[in-house]
Amino acid sequence: MKAHLIADNVYCLHADIQTADLFEGIWPIPQGVSLNSYLVKGEKTALIDLIRDWEGAPNQIELGLASAGARFDNVDYLILNHLEPDHTGWLKEFREQNPRAEIIATAKGISLVKAFYKIDTGLRVVKDGDILDLGCGKVLTFFETPNIHWPETMITWESRSRTLFPCDAFGSFGALGDRVFDDEFTPEEHVFFEKESLRYYANIVSSFSVFVERAIKKLAELDIACVAPSHGIVWRRDPKKIIDRYLKYASYSREGEKEIAIIWGSMYGNTKAGLDAVVRGIEKEGVPYSLHRVPDENVSYVLADAYKSTGMVIAMPTYEYAVFPPMAYVLDIFRRKHISNKIALRIGSWGWVGGAKKEYDAILTGFKWDNLESLEWTGYPTEAEFTVLEERGRALARAVSQSGSGNQPAEP
Repeated sequence: MKAHLIADNVYCLHADIQTADLFEGIWPIPQGVSLNSYLVKGEKTALIDLIRDWEGAPNQIELGLASAGARFDNVDYLILNHLEPDHTGWLKEFREQNPRAEIIATAKGISLVKAFYKIDTGLRVVKDGDILDLGCGKVLTFFETPNIHWPETMITWESRSRTLFPCDAFGSFGALGDRVFDDEFTPEEHVFFEKESLRYYANIVSSFSVFVERAIKKLAELDIACVAPSHGIVWRRDPKKIIDRYLKYASYSREGEKEIAIIWGSMYGNTKAGLDAVVRGIEKEGVPYSLHRVPDENVSYVLADAYKSTGMVIAMPTYEYAVFPPMAYVLDIFRRKHISNKIALRIGSWGWVGGAKKEYDAILTGFKWDNLESLEWTGYPTEAEFTVLEERGRALARAVSQSGSGNQPAEP
């Protein structure tokens, strides 16, 4: 991989990961993901963020360094904005190649360097507002931005090129190929990356939305010319677009788009028959919706639309006196990711006995969902039940379309 010039002596080095592995061991990446590192050269040289040894990533970064006239062993400073192993997993090997480079991170970040990699020398703690002068006009400033999405995270700012290096913030799934900049991708490709940035946000960052908003507010005075994240597109033509996109995503933690995410599972078609009536009701009100069948569809994609949407339909049968197991997993992920402030409708069939409703209601404790009256039925729905189900769909759609439009910033 060649280095991509952002500005004078500021480069993007990226490795494309194409693998059947799951990101964080959970999330599928069928179109891959990029690992982006950055090189800033003054009288001294800084490498910002590292990689793990994943699908040949060190070799890809090494080729990028060589094309920029640098090597791992002549880096003076390694800046670690975030210690998650996709950005630090190759740290011990880097230190073996370059024992003199000073490793820079926040206090919590340095603690993780010691704990994860057993490195305890050549370390420097930086605090909010500290600077690193590389010479030749290249000055780096560090801003602590905890919990985006680990407590040790920081953002690095290069003032001359006005480039922001935010590590996991403003990132996306999706491999980049031989291009990295926003102005190098077609409108159709941007549609793909927008979907993948929402999925990335919902999967990785959504629990920490209040901290995203705090960080963006903290950086508001910077005149940003380029946003250079650790995953995904580097934004040099329109950096405000990805910042505004993340602000919008963060607002979904309080109020989503006026649409409905339908998550359903059906064993023998009885729940599906009832769901079809609900969908007819939604369609009559003209509210957009997305459909996700579990367990056929990975929860990563379910989560993206569920996080984005104001409305939710949970359709599932009772399974052995309890919640349909694939749906129980989805609901547990929703709990862990704090999918809150939804208007929800739950429906489902049962065979010889019910039980899912009791467990479902217990699971939803603390979800902060506004729940419409649910409906369960035995076996196949009756005509009367079809009528009620269609009306419940219409009622949900009306509630979504009439929901507030505040989207005010979260309280600091």
